[in-house]
Amino acid sequence: MSFMSTASLVDVEPEPGKPPLLRAEANGDAPSWAVEHRDALRALVAEHGSVLVRGLGLRDAAETGAVFSKLATGLMTEKEVFAPRRTYSDGVYSSSPWPPNQPMCMHHELSYTLEFPSLMMFACLSAPTDGGATAVADSPTVLDALPAELTERFEREGWLLDRSYNEEIGASIAEAFGTDDRGAVESYCRANAITFEWQPDGGLRTRQRRSAVVRHPVTGRRCWFNQIAFLNEWTMAPEVREYLVDVYGPDGLPFNTRFGNGDPIGEDVVQLLNSVYEANTAREPWQSGDLMLVDNIRTAHSRESFEGPREVLVAMADPVHLADCSPTVEVTAR
Repeated sequence: MSFMSTASLVDVEPEPGKPPLLRAEANGDAPSWAVEHRDALRALVAEHGSVLVRGLGLRDAAETGAVFSKLATGLMTEKEVFAPRRTYSDGVYSSSPWPPNQPMCMHHELSYTLEFPSLMMFACLSAPTDGGATAVADSPTVLDALPAELTERFEREGWLLDRSYNEEIGASIAEAFGTDDRGAVESYCRANAITFEWQPDGGLRTRQRRSAVVRHPVTGRRCWFNQIAFLNEWTMAPEVREYLVDVYGPDGLPFNTRFGNGDPIGEDVVQLLNSVYEANTAREPWQSGDLMLVDNIRTAHSRESFEGPREVLVAMADPVHLADCSPTVEVTAR
C-alpha cells in the first residue's frame, strides 16, 4: 500500500517541535490495521524519521506484541542491557526502569553493540499524569549543529564505553549477557570486540570502542549515532554521581564514556551535546493507546521525567550490523 492511500485514511498532522502525528481508526482491531498500513507507516518513518500513531487504543501486552510483530521484519532479543527490563513476550519489553524524576537524555538504542535495531517501536498502555514523553531528535541535524572540531575528533577516534558489572547496581552479568558462565561471557566479548577484565570480587569490567558517526544503511546520510552523553558520568544527577564515585571509585562506575583514545569527556562536552539535542527535540505527550515508530539510526530518542504511573512497552526490530553503516573506526572481533 502506498503512502498516499494511507494518508487518505488517517490524518497526518505535521507541526513544528512535534513528531509527525497520525490519527488512526482501528475499529478495535489494531493488529489488522497494522497489517493493512504497514508499508505506508514504514514509508513515513523513512521520510520523517519517526511517527506517532494515535487512535489505535492499544490496551495490553498481547495486543501490542501482535502489532509490533506485524510492523517489523523481526523482533530482537536485547543483549548488553544497561538496566534490566521486564519481558512480556519474545522481543517485547518494558521501558527501562529509570527513576521517574530523572530524564533519560537522547540516545540511539544499543549503539554500543555490533548489531543494533534499525527500528524502535513504543506503545503507551498507561500515560503518566505529567511529563514522560518519548521525545525524538534528528541525528543528521544534530551532527550538523555540533562544532566541527568536536565531531571530527569523534570521527577519527570513535568513543569508548566502559562498564563495571556487579550484583549491587545496574544490570548484572547474567542480565547483560544472558548467562553468568565465565567462558560464555568471554566468548561473547571476544566475538563482539569487547575487552574484559575479571575483578577479584567476581565483578567484570569491560571496554568497547565504537564509531560516533555512521552512515544510514539505506539513505547514506551521516548520522550522529552513539550514547556518548547518555552513558557519561556527567549526565547523572550530581548526587547520584557523587555517591557512586564514593562507593565504587571513579573507575568503578556502572557505565561511563570516553574519547576513543581514552581521554575523559569533560562536563562541558556533555552539556554541549545535551544542549544541541534539546535545541532539536520534538516532543508530544503520550496518550494511552498511542504507538510510536522510530528509525533508530536517523533519530535519537529520550524519556522525560514524569509523575504518576507510566507503562510503555518497547520492541527493538530489524537488526543492522555496524559494518553495514560505514563506521569511521575499525572494530574487529578477536
